[in-house]
Amino acid sequence: MFIDFEALNGSFALLSNVGDAWLWVVPGLLIGLVLGALPGISITMAMALCLPLSLYMEFFPAMVFLTSVYSGAGFGGSIPAVLINVPGTTAAVATTFDGYPMARKGLHNEALGAALGSAMVAGIISYILLFFLIVPLSELVIRMGPLEMLCVAAWGLLMIGSLAEASMVRGLLAGCIGVLIGTIGMNTAGYIRGTMGIPELIDGVADVPALLGLLAASQLFGLVNSNLIVKASDTRALNAKAIWSGFAEVFKHRVVLAKGTIIGIVIGAAPGVGSSVSNLLSYAEAKRTAKDPESFGTGNVEGVIAAESANNSGEGGSMATMLALGIPGGGATAVLLAAFAMHNIVVGPAFVDTRMDMVYAIIINNIVQCLVLIPVGFGFIYMATSIVKVPLSYLIPVIFVLATFGSFAIDGSMAGPVTFAVFSVIGWVLARYKYPAPAVVIGLLLGGMMEDEALKTFQLSNGNALYFLDRPGAIALFTLILASVGASIWARRKRYV
Repeated sequence: MFIDFEALNGSFALLSNVGDAWLWVVPGLLIGLVLGALPGISITMAMALCLPLSLYMEFFPAMVFLTSVYSGAGFGGSIPAVLINVPGTTAAVATTFDGYPMARKGLHNEALGAALGSAMVAGIISYILLFFLIVPLSELVIRMGPLEMLCVAAWGLLMIGSLAEASMVRGLLAGCIGVLIGTIGMNTAGYIRGTMGIPELIDGVADVPALLGLLAASQLFGLVNSNLIVKASDTRALNAKAIWSGFAEVFKHRVVLAKGTIIGIVIGAAPGVGSSVSNLLSYAEAKRTAKDPESFGTGNVEGVIAAESANNSGEGGSMATMLALGIPGGGATAVLLAAFAMHNIVVGPAFVDTRMDMVYAIIINNIVQCLVLIPVGFGFIYMATSIVKVPLSYLIPVIFVLATFGSFAIDGSMAGPVTFAVFSVIGWVLARYKYPAPAVVIGLLLGGMMEDEALKTFQLSNGNALYFLDRPGAIALFTLILASVGASIWARRKRYV
């Protein structure tokens, strides 16, 4: 039996006895939206900033508040991704691919409405599945070893080819550059590479400043001679009807939404992977199976839906790993784990076994948060879309300043702003010579992870090339990758033959 009805009754009693906890949902969502929308402020950082506040609360209100920040920041990152091509968080990278082109066409209201709808629906589905499958899912995740994680990373890297429709060679070359950058610093074997004697690079290149420079600066430099993000004056208006139209568009692309949600849940549940990978995989899968893959990257709403559904459904997967195993799926759930510890509660198998009522209460609360996100997110979008009315002569300097401060806030040193400046130049050079900057970002995000997992696999197998035959999960993933690549090659061949 997947549902413990006695614990479920206990969760309803718990939720009804802590009425004041519900008062923290809206403030938490708003704080998450604001912080998630600021360039450089990751979901993890947003939650870490709010963690001290939870010390002065009872346990359950603290969980309600922090998970609300988590939900709000997860969607908040999509707002600058659509409006100014700056992903508020690393989980919103793929949202820029079609969200920003839609904004340039004057479809910013529709793009943000689709992002909100995807976040709400995918979030609810993920938590409902978590409600029923928390124990089986946790048992599946705990069986994933380095070899399986290596397959996931390789799958993410293979999407580089889909980002370079005009020139596959340029896309692959850009991806290789990203992988090389991602492996700078000390690896798990203790070898230091490519630091050029700079101590700040021993831990590798900081992802967020590099990402901001690569994706934001190249576009901003290209807009210097423009007056406004949206040229046509009749499409710059704040349009509630258009936002709702984008929201409703989500339900017309149910297959894309379902695929993104499933990918987000599974990848989100894998420790250390998170939505930074799942949104890229979901985008690649949506493009691979689309009837018009060439429209992706030019303003296809399916690209926004695919990216945002995987991004937000990953929250449910990460929560499953944290609650059932006591293993954080990423930085944000690591902060949640710290909050549990501060209230003298240890999560894991024993917690699920003895306090299933609390587990159910947390999941039900998260479902309610997704529903409350609709009016709160709509209001926030309505205010945020006014940014398209700001002249670029004011907007570009402000974005650069915010990105610089966000880069500095990561570790409180000048390494962040310097990294942002260097990668801004690199991003401009890539754009100048028509190399896809997103391919470099993917290589940067996944290169180090792929190397670490490959090294762990080598150590566990003692160099035995047939080790994968003992890992059914790895065989299944490898088969899925081959099928995906084969289908992509076949589809490309059919288009050009």
